[in-house]
Amino acid sequence: MKAMSSQRIQHLQMQGIVKRFPGVLAVNHVDFDVQAGEIHALLGENGAGKSTLMKMLYGLYHPDEGRILINGQVAKITSPHDAIQQGIGMIHQHFMLVPSLTVAENVALGMKSSRGLVLDLDVVSKRLRELSEQYNLKVDPNVPTWQLAVGEQQRVEILRALYKGAALLILDEPTAVLTPQEVEDLFLILRQMTNEGHALIFISHKLHEVLAISHRITVLRDGQRVDTIPASEATKLKLAQMMVGRPVVLEYERPPCQPGAEGLVLSGVSAISDRGDLGLKDVSLVVCAGEIVGVAGVSGNGQRELAQTIAGLRPTTGGTIQVAGRDVTGKPPAALNTLGLSYIPEERMVDGVIKDFTVAENLVLQDHGRPPYTQGKVFLNFRAITKACKEAIRAYEIKTPGTETPVKSLSGGNIQKLILARELSRRPKVLIAAQPTRGVDIGATEYIHRRLLDERANGTAILLISEDLDEIMALSDRIVVMYEGRIVGELPGGKVDVRRLGAMMAGASLDTVEDKV
Repeated sequence: MKAMSSQRIQHLQMQGIVKRFPGVLAVNHVDFDVQAGEIHALLGENGAGKSTLMKMLYGLYHPDEGRILINGQVAKITSPHDAIQQGIGMIHQHFMLVPSLTVAENVALGMKSSRGLVLDLDVVSKRLRELSEQYNLKVDPNVPTWQLAVGEQQRVEILRALYKGAALLILDEPTAVLTPQEVEDLFLILRQMTNEGHALIFISHKLHEVLAISHRITVLRDGQRVDTIPASEATKLKLAQMMVGRPVVLEYERPPCQPGAEGLVLSGVSAISDRGDLGLKDVSLVVCAGEIVGVAGVSGNGQRELAQTIAGLRPTTGGTIQVAGRDVTGKPPAALNTLGLSYIPEERMVDGVIKDFTVAENLVLQDHGRPPYTQGKVFLNFRAITKACKEAIRAYEIKTPGTETPVKSLSGGNIQKLILARELSRRPKVLIAAQPTRGVDIGATEYIHRRLLDERANGTAILLISEDLDEIMALSDRIVVMYEGRIVGELPGGKVDVRRLGAMMAGASLDTVEDKV
C-alpha cells in the first residue's frame, strides 16, 4: 500500500469564487491564496463563508463562479478524491477515525493494497514511522485509536493526510478540543511542516492563536473578503473589528468579587454517563451569590454530566445538591425553576428550544402555566405573552422578523440570546451556563459575556462550564478543573498560569503541578 504521490503546491489561488444556496449568497466573489511555507489564517463570524469556501477547495461543494489555480494552472476539483490527487488535504474539527482500528489501519482505510486482497499494513506502518520521525508526530502505528489522547488522535489525522501526499492542509478549528500544552505541540508540528514546504490554511476563532501561528490573515464578513493583512500588522481588537464591522470589547472590567451566601452546593455528587460508566465522581463544589465559578476541562471529562445533573436532567447516584439552602437532589427541572435555578444548556437546539415553535412560544416555554401568561387556570394570555416577548426582543437585542417567527429561522447567536432572555427573566438565584457562546459569533459572544457579568453584579451565583479557556479566564472569579469526572483542583480567576491550568486539564493534580512549577 504505497503512499500517494502528488504535486508540490507552490502557490494556490482562489479567484472570484461565488457560491449560492437557495435565497443565500454564501460566498460573494472572494479571492484567497496561500503559498508553500506559509500559514494563512482564515477568520470570520459564523455564516461569514469560511467553511463554504474551504469546502469548495476540498471538493465538497462546487463554485458557481470563479476558478482555482495551482501553480498558475487551472485545477478541476469536483470531489475530495480530486482534491487529494491535487495534493490538498483537510483536517476536520471532528476527527474522522474508527476507534476500534489501529493507527495504521485508519490510515490504510479506503486505500488500495499493493497485495490485492491482503493488507500491507507493515508497509503502511514503516512509512508512518518515517513521517512521525520527519515531522515529530509521535504516534505508534500499532496502537488502537481509542487508546490515544485527543492530541494524539489529531496527529493521526495529520499523518493520514501526509501519507496521502498532501502538500496543502486545511485545518478547521484544530485546537478546539486540545489542552494548552497540546496546542503548543501542534504549533511546533505546523511550523515544522511549513519549514518542509507545506502550505497551511488555519481556520480558528481564537484570535491569540491566529496571531501566534499565522503569517497572513484573511477576514471574511457576510460572504465577502474584508481584507488580507500580515499577522505582524494585526491585533486582537483590529481583527475583531474587521470580523464584526464595529469596535468590540474583548477584555472586561470587573469589580472585585464580593461573594455572598452559598447559592449552589454540591456534596459528593456522582452520576452515570451516557456510556453507562460513572461520568461524575464524588464532586463537591460551592458557588456563592455574586461570583462566577468557571469549570475548565477537555471535552468529555464530566462537564455535560455535571450541568445536566444540577439541572435535574440526569439522576444522581450519590451525594446531594442544594440551591439557595434547599435540598433539590432528584427534583425535576420544573421544580428547580420555581426554586430559583436557571439553565443555559450546552445543546441549544436539543435542550434549549423547540425549533418549530415561535419566538414567543419558546420564551414562555417553562412559564406558560403561571401568571401573567395564563387567564384563570386554562387559557393563555396572548396579550401578556406578546408584550413580554417584544420587551425581551428589545432588551436582549434579538434579531427576528417578529414574535411569531419560528425559532429555526433565527441564527445561532439570536437563539442563544432568546434562551438567555428566558432564563434570566426569572431573576434566578443560581445560573448554570453550559457552553453559553459555543457556535455563536464574536458579536453575540461579547453581548452574552456582558449579560453574565450583569447577573454577577446582581448577586446571581453562576456556574460557567466552557471549553473556551479565554472565556473561562475572562469571566471567572474562581476556576475548577475537571478530569475524568472529578474536580482535580481549583485556581483563582483573572491572570492564570496557562501551563499550570493545562497540566491540570491533562490530569495532573494541583499539588503535582505546583511541585513542577
